[in-house]
Amino acid sequence: MQNRISSFPPVIDSHSEILILGSIPGVKSLEKQQYYAHPQNKFWKIIFELLQEEYTEEYVVRMEILKKHHIALWDVIDSCERKGSLDSEIRNEEANQIAELLEQHPRVKAIFSNGGKSYKNVQKLLGKNYRLPIFLLPSTSPLHTISFDKKLEDWKAILKFLK
Repeated sequence: MQNRISSFPPVIDSHSEILILGSIPGVKSLEKQQYYAHPQNKFWKIIFELLQEEYTEEYVVRMEILKKHHIALWDVIDSCERKGSLDSEIRNEEANQIAELLEQHPRVKAIFSNGGKSYKNVQKLLGKNYRLPIFLLPSTSPLHTISFDKKLEDWKAILKFLK
């Protein structure tokens, strides 16, 4: 029997304009109780580069930067059983209430999936013809081995939806 793990609450407010969805936090993120806490995950480096903000390891400041730029963050999976951190090891998953979150935050204009698992799950949850565009971005995980520059280039798609 594997341990059941749970995602974190969404990072969102009434000014959020885009929603970035991961699958569910990995082991290091669960240990630290922080989104994208694994030191080799490129999420924060990409976000700070895109937003032209000074990089910091301070989690509270990271959350403030997301809110300042109207970026919401959550995961498609509420809870599951998983050994390790691989999405391929996810079993018995239960979904987060993405549609309900979006109903409560009508300023969100687009959804960006951090990796394939998130993208497949959100399409299952919302349908392929959902009222908001849903984009697949390359995973920021160190296991997704395309170059940082390629990831950064693809992630620039979020800038079109931010003021």
